[in-house]
This record gives sequence, C-alpha cells and structure tokens, in this order.
Amino acid sequence: MKEKRSKKNSAIKYSNKITGLVQRRRKVAESNNSTNSGQQLDNDDQTIGGGYTPVINPADEEDNDKMQRLTLMEEILLLGLKDREGYTSFWNDCISSGLRGCVLIELALRGRIELEKAGMRKKGFSSRKVLLKSDKMTGDVILDEALKHIKETPQRETVVSWIEYLSGETWNPLKLRLAKNLVEKGVLTTEKQNFLLFDMTTHPLNDGNAKAKLVKRVQEAVLSKWTNDVQRMDKKMLSLLILAHSSDVLENAFSPLNDQAKITIIDSFHFGARK
Repeated sequence: MKEKRSKKNSAIKYSNKITGLVQRRRKVAESNNSTNSGQQLDNDDQTIGGGYTPVINPADEEDNDKMQRLTLMEEILLLGLKDREGYTSFWNDCISSGLRGCVLIELALRGRIELEKAGMRKKGFSSRKVLLKSDKMTGDVILDEALKHIKETPQRETVVSWIEYLSGETWNPLKLRLAKNLVEKGVLTTEKQNFLLFDMTTHPLNDGNAKAKLVKRVQEAVLSKWTNDVQRMDKKMLSLLILAHSSDVLENAFSPLNDQAKITIIDSFHFGARK
C-alpha cells in the first residue's frame, strides 16, 4: 500500500512540475513578447554561450537520420546516462516517472491521444482525462503497448493515473528496454560491470557524435534559437526541454557551458537555481 501511495505521489509531483513550468513559461512570454523575442547569438557557428561546443562531423548524414529516429524517451534516457559508466545517477528519482511522461507526450505528438478540454472550470493538466484519438499503431513497441492499454481501459484516466499505471510491474524494465533500443541503433553498447557483490548490465555511450548532436540541439534551443513565444517553438523540442527538466537531466546538457550562458538559460526559463 505504501509503495502504491509512493508511486502516486511521485506521479503527482512530476505532473505538477510540468504544469508549473508551462505556467511560468507563459508568464515570461506575456511579459517579454512586446520587447524581446529571445536571446540571440551574433553567429550560429560560434561557440554556444562562449563555452563548450560538441565536436560534430557535419558530413555524417547517417547520424542525422539516427537522431530523427530517436523517440523522446530515448533522448531523455540518453541525456541522463553517464557516458562511460552507462547508467543513470542513483540519486535521480525523477527520471522514472519522466520516461512515463515521455510515452504519453510522444503519443500525443503523433496524434494518438489528447487531453480532454479544460472546460469552464479550467482544469489543470494533472486532473484532465486522457482521450484516445487514434488507435493506429506507431511502429514503436513501447508506444504501441501503451496505446493498447489506453484503448482497452474502459474508464478514462488522468495523466497522473496513467503515469502511475505505467510504473507497474510489467513496465519496471522500461529504462532497460529503452537502452536496448539505443544499442540496436548503435548509440549505446552493452557491458557487464562488477559492483562489489553483484554484476550489473550497463550501457556506455558508443556513438559520442549522436549524443553531441542532441546536446547541441538542446543548447541552441535555449540560446541561439530561443523565443519567448511558446507558439513559435517546435513542439517536440519544447516537449524535450520540459521533460528533461522534469526528469532532472536537463542540467546535464548545460553543465559544460560557461556561467554567463547558464545565467541566460535561467533568465529565459525562470527555472531558478535548483537547491
């Protein structure tokens, strides 16, 4: 019973985190839209934020295709994984529910589900029901499993309920399944590491160029390509930023930047300094 309550509280906390972030972004857009459309760099080719720029081979078209094939779940996991160690931080208790949120948002972006209207009471995201929009398969095993569950559940459930439900026993190996997907795509590799008394399967980074591209996209999205108008932002990139923040992995993409670039990011997002 305590475990179930803990999962529900984690799901509610995650949903509220997303809701608060979206509301803060809207306030920023309203206050700044008339005066400033966002932070711009003088030259897109210069070092991002005056700090770290991932080394990328622009002629590698295969990597471009690879990045297009990555789902939100895979991108969040890739941002959270330690490159050499091949596992996420043991102290990160947000990424699990964050990955479940990725599943729902990915389905929404693909036109498979939607939220019920806010209505006269202006319900928040956490209290609105998830509605089936299309039961057409996506071709992704994890997404299709979730879509099938939503379709076969007679009673409509909220976002919080679905995040809690997708955290059940059959979904516990979600990180492992996503890691295996990235192994199949050549982004990660599989290794066995010994941790004192037991062996653990890890997935170190195999294709540094693929992660570098992802990190650069995230950095550019909040620096050179940032806009305070939410409607003008790419929906998938906006989703990636919100999900990465809620999963506590967004700072991994910004850690190599210099202090001034980080201040710019904080001002743009109004995240505030995390304690």
